[in-house]
Amino acid sequence: MSTIEYDPVKDKFSSIIKNSRFLRRIFYFLLDLFFLRSWHLRRLIRKTGSELDKQGEWDLLDAGSGFGQYDRFILKSFQNVKVDSVDVKKDYLEDSRHYFKKEIEKGRIRFYPADLLEFKSDKLFDMAICIDVLEHIEEDVKVMENIAGTLKPGGYFLMHSPSHYSEEDGDEDDTFVGEHARPGYSKEDISEKLKAAGFKVEKVHYTYGFWGHKAWILSVKWPMMGFNKLGLVAAFPLLLYYPITLPFCLLMNFADLYTRNEKGNGIYALAKKA
Repeated sequence: MSTIEYDPVKDKFSSIIKNSRFLRRIFYFLLDLFFLRSWHLRRLIRKTGSELDKQGEWDLLDAGSGFGQYDRFILKSFQNVKVDSVDVKKDYLEDSRHYFKKEIEKGRIRFYPADLLEFKSDKLFDMAICIDVLEHIEEDVKVMENIAGTLKPGGYFLMHSPSHYSEEDGDEDDTFVGEHARPGYSKEDISEKLKAAGFKVEKVHYTYGFWGHKAWILSVKWPMMGFNKLGLVAAFPLLLYYPITLPFCLLMNFADLYTRNEKGNGIYALAKKA
């Protein structure tokens, strides 16, 4: 099976945007623009978070924050939120501390390293997000249990991951990467695991359906393969490639956002602590 390795590419981008607020802002913009999961998840976070924000101060856990993409969106979207952002990659956390320095000084966010398999918190959260993390961890139910243990009763949990269709659609190298512990989840599988971890499932939905998957191939897969083979040299032909393909990709992403996908290469689940 051929695989797409994301970590080396992510590390290259991390080295480029390191300690540059301007480049990091551009990077966040590109992530939100090209990655369809961000379209779906920002809509869900905005809806759920707005309800919490109306009630006053509330706490959110970003379990596996990576570059801090969603932390920036959350802090900009809600006035009353405080964020705990954790990850196993200390270099990513240090870069985020540099970028979010002002918000850290205001007490709105804190970054610290954590292994989700052993995670505990000194406070309880109103909401937790875990975006494209669980597929990397063999003992995923244990992670869900740990996150549930940090939530208040009725607290929200939002996750996203590749789905089992990422291998079943006949083009299995499209979304399966070498860093994953499993190809993905089905609706039934993630629902059962969430229930076993102490959650009540509110909504499960496939992302990257018919239109979204085609947009992903054009806007992410092929360019990512170029970066894997050519490194940063691949950036030059993309200056000609994207002006032609991007408008079509954005239209297809928009179609996916409002389509009830019967199948798709990604999946999200919104649940509440039982």
